[in-house]
Amino acid sequence: MNPIISAAGLAHELAGPTPPVLLDVRYRLGGPHGRPEYEAGHIPGAVFVDLEAELAGPPGAGGRHPLPDIAVFRAAMRRAGVRADRPVVVYDGDKGWGAARAWWMLRWAGHEDVRVLDGGLAAWTGPLETTVPAPEEGTFEPKPGALPLLDADDAAAMARGGLLLDARAGERYRGEVEPIDPVAGHIPGAVSAPTTENLDPQGRFLAPEVLAARFRGLGAGEDTPTVGVYCGSGVSAAQQAVALELAGFRPALYAGSWSEWSHDPDRPVATGPGRG
Repeated sequence: MNPIISAAGLAHELAGPTPPVLLDVRYRLGGPHGRPEYEAGHIPGAVFVDLEAELAGPPGAGGRHPLPDIAVFRAAMRRAGVRADRPVVVYDGDKGWGAARAWWMLRWAGHEDVRVLDGGLAAWTGPLETTVPAPEEGTFEPKPGALPLLDADDAAAMARGGLLLDARAGERYRGEVEPIDPVAGHIPGAVSAPTTENLDPQGRFLAPEVLAARFRGLGAGEDTPTVGVYCGSGVSAAQQAVALELAGFRPALYAGSWSEWSHDPDRPVATGPGRG
């Protein structure tokens, strides 16, 4: 299934007989909480989902945004009205990171019909509302494992014997700067693939064939149909996962990402432009 939907496509489906469940996942790394922006105006019917409280667990040894307790995620999705037999569309207001995390979580948990609004809220030309909806309680029952999830050992093995993409900015990959985590650099063998290169100037995903060419140039192909991806804490890497699926590859997310890897003194670190 196509992992994205256009604003025009969403407007058409919202006016149809079986409108999708809408999730607003506005989130900015280090920025203000997304709830006030949601309350100031959101796509009609959208329910706010708190990334840090409902799509991630407490920071710790597993990284800054480890996967949440499955019961917490289940409760959040049911509160939002999510059901297995009804499509879901997720959006945010910045780079697609928060929306992609919700997309990945739902897909990993077994929901088969989830799409990201291409271009996010900025692409929406329809009306906004300030009313907070109270949808009927959903019935979604998470069944984790529908998408591959990597731990640190898996990521190391994929970097050595397959393809592991680092979705952070190039300067963080190279170890020139590290604004958040205790060690600068990258997982040895990983390939730099910043998420900014998945989008056009309007914040929409590049065409599937363009993305496929990009990932093939980074080493993806018939020998690597499953491509690993990580970032700082497992959020922006989910946007890379959307791009990989759009390009025809199967993404495998290292949720702990660099925030987990760099806190383990026994894990090797590479720097510079090469794979290390």
